[in-house]
Amino acid sequence: MVKRASVAVVAAGLVVVLGGCGGGGGGGVQERAEASGKEPAGATPERPSEDLVKWVGGMCESTAVLENLRTDSAADLKEIRDSDETDLFAEARAVGYLSRTPSAVEGVENDLADLGLSGVLAADRLLDAWLKKVTRVVTELDGVSPGAAFGDAEGSVADVDKLVQSLTEPEPDLLALTKRDPRLAAAYERAEQCAPGRQPEEEAAAPTPGSTGPLPGAADGENTRACADGACEVLVTSTADITANGVNVHVLVADDHVTFRTAGTLMQLGGAGGEAGFGDELKAIVVAHNKDGAVLRFSIP
Repeated sequence: MVKRASVAVVAAGLVVVLGGCGGGGGGGVQERAEASGKEPAGATPERPSEDLVKWVGGMCESTAVLENLRTDSAADLKEIRDSDETDLFAEARAVGYLSRTPSAVEGVENDLADLGLSGVLAADRLLDAWLKKVTRVVTELDGVSPGAAFGDAEGSVADVDKLVQSLTEPEPDLLALTKRDPRLAAAYERAEQCAPGRQPEEEAAAPTPGSTGPLPGAADGENTRACADGACEVLVTSTADITANGVNVHVLVADDHVTFRTAGTLMQLGGAGGEAGFGDELKAIVVAHNKDGAVLRFSIP
């Protein structure tokens, strides 16, 4: 398992939720379904109830989200494995992965729990099986810390990826059930989320200040030596090693975040306006940031 480590992770304009179990829980769905014995009101094979269509659509949506999560997780792990083990890019990517993955899985757990009972016993058994799988992984991910990326980017991500890859569809899956139950087949046909090739909807992210448009000029250009006294404004387009007021800072600028690393500390800021603090010796502000680089202002607190 991934070990805990002391780390400061700062995300400006991004709310990151780590660990914790969602409100869903995995037990009891099948038992409640068997006890209720309810059928969707007014349902016929030709015209299923709107509630059943919504339920089936939600199941297709959650299944697609998990499939994408497995694919993206495998791609992240491969990229980290292909990187130099001491590469700042690999560690920064691992920190981001370990920060967002637990909350992504927990989000699916909550979505599945919100579906409630479908009124079709076989479908409710499928939901129960999904919740047991996802809740187990959420519980395992509760101890994940982004600080595990320090010194072992590949190993920490591999541990989490193994859990993510375990989130495969229980059998019989929803598509198999539609071939056995005309009500589910009709609902599946009507649910937009179940259309072939449809990708799950993503929540629109709020625009990040300073992340679009041209970068302003930096007072000291790309001359990072100007930071020696602790006060400078520099442009970093990729990576840089900056010594400011005696603090050695490794900087990585990616498309969606800026990473600052010192001995024992790793911070990620998204967009502009975020501030990274390094004790009483130094602070750094992201003045502007886009795909071309970032303008950073260092100063003594």
